[in-house]
Amino acid sequence: MHTVALRLKPQQDLRAELDQFVCQQGWEAACVVTCVGSLTEARLRLAGQSEATVCTGKFEIVSLTGVMSKHGSHYHIALADRCGQVWGGHLLTGCLIYTTAEIVIGVFPHFCFQREYDAATGFKELRIDTVE
Repeated sequence: MHTVALRLKPQQDLRAELDQFVCQQGWEAACVVTCVGSLTEARLRLAGQSEATVCTGKFEIVSLTGVMSKHGSHYHIALADRCGQVWGGHLLTGCLIYTTAEIVIGVFPHFCFQREYDAATGFKELRIDTVE
């Protein structure tokens, strides 16, 4: 594994920028190692919900995890509001950076992460292939 660091700036879309960066790099398999920063708008899909929940205000990113690939990525985020209440769920497009997002990404050259439909879950789930 090797690591890459990335900083996003105000008003950039966190999910869109991550997905675009992964595709530009042509990565088959990577993950979010860490992320700190803040948002002014958050779009999350909460557990068991089909529709997005939209929150506006100022939020600290307290955690961002994700499995990344040019074939499709899957991210979860936890955000704290000004009272310290934490919200978490699937990261959707439309999460806008407030001041910064400082991200470290781990890249795995010996894997290929694919997404394929799983009839048991009804979602595109991770398939891990080994690359020689």
